[in-house]
Amino acid sequence: MMSMTCHNLDFGFTKTVFDLYACGCSSNASFCRSSVRNYAKSSSSSRKLVDRRRGIALCRVSSTKTPATLLSGKVAQGVPPLLDLKKESRCPVSLKNLFELVADDLQTLNQNLQSIVGAENPVLMSAAEQIFGAGGKRMRPALVFLVSRATAELAGLMELTMEHRRLAEIIEMIHTASLIHDDVLDDSNMRRGQETVHQMYGTRVAVLAGDFMFAQSSWYLANLENLEVIKLISQVIKDFASGEIKQASSLFDCDLKLEEYLLKSYYKTASLIAASTKGAAVFSGVDSTITQKMYEYGKNLGLAFQVVDDILDFTQSAEQLGKPAGSDLVNGNLTAPVIFALEKEPKLRDIIESEFSEPGSLNEAIELVKSCGGIERAQELAKEKADLAIQNLQCLPESAFRLALEDMVLYNLERID
Repeated sequence: MMSMTCHNLDFGFTKTVFDLYACGCSSNASFCRSSVRNYAKSSSSSRKLVDRRRGIALCRVSSTKTPATLLSGKVAQGVPPLLDLKKESRCPVSLKNLFELVADDLQTLNQNLQSIVGAENPVLMSAAEQIFGAGGKRMRPALVFLVSRATAELAGLMELTMEHRRLAEIIEMIHTASLIHDDVLDDSNMRRGQETVHQMYGTRVAVLAGDFMFAQSSWYLANLENLEVIKLISQVIKDFASGEIKQASSLFDCDLKLEEYLLKSYYKTASLIAASTKGAAVFSGVDSTITQKMYEYGKNLGLAFQVVDDILDFTQSAEQLGKPAGSDLVNGNLTAPVIFALEKEPKLRDIIESEFSEPGSLNEAIELVKSCGGIERAQELAKEKADLAIQNLQCLPESAFRLALEDMVLYNLERID
């Protein structure tokens, strides 16, 4: 079922396309994270944060889950989770504060992205302004920079290399190209409350813009002249296609297994994040043990993000989502909450297999998913993947950058609190 390269799974977004597009121990100590950029500027302030973090008694454990258990999302008995958000009193994690550590890196990236598309292709200039305008969350390149700086300490690097910076640009181009094509395939008019590129400029321009960015990213990738990273990122582009094919071939399929959902989620989301974090470590020059841990961190973080996104499709309003609520379900894309709910509610199967032919059937299906425990079980799945991601970071030295990577995991879970 898996291709040769899937051994890495080891289970066994202003108007731009970018914009469109803790532990289970007994300590009750609490803390509130402030802007991490300030404490990153001096070793003493960074050390104080580490000491304060120790005050909540972080218990680090090794996973004893089998490959089959990791894929199915079941918790291995007797293994305490690292993350217990209810027990740990703290302020909400802010992406703005997390990214302050690499704010200068992200600013440089934003400036470079517009010139990459617009300078060489005037025909796509208008779309480029839509795509690479005034920033956005930039989560993936931020992860590249955070992992780069966290692992650079191990390798004795004082500053990021040109390869680190180019990798971040390549990753964001690939991510944006995939979103443009996703919106064309799904005929989506809105993404995060903004009109999509194909809605504004037409399908032809949108397809060309996506193709151009895939091609441009591949050219820059080849010029990095690192075969390991070239293979890693090239596989991501193949994974995108595999994910779309798997999704298209399983629409309205109520027999879809959780393992198949996770594999599709890896292809469509986690593969790129995993390649981002591993590639950053490779360019820092750390050993293969560390680079593989960074790959696992990105994979588990990516899977957790996808599960949380799929939960929000049921729990948030259209205004909050920037698209109609339940849009995946109405299109036949069955996600974790639905897969879990189908185990308990036969009527849900009947509604889905009818492709929501009856008036009000979509709202009925959404309520069944909520009432049958689908949301709660999907939350547990997201927390399990998040816990694994935290474990994957234990190979890194304690630093502001590692803390930011841990907080990225917590930020994702807080979206469903």
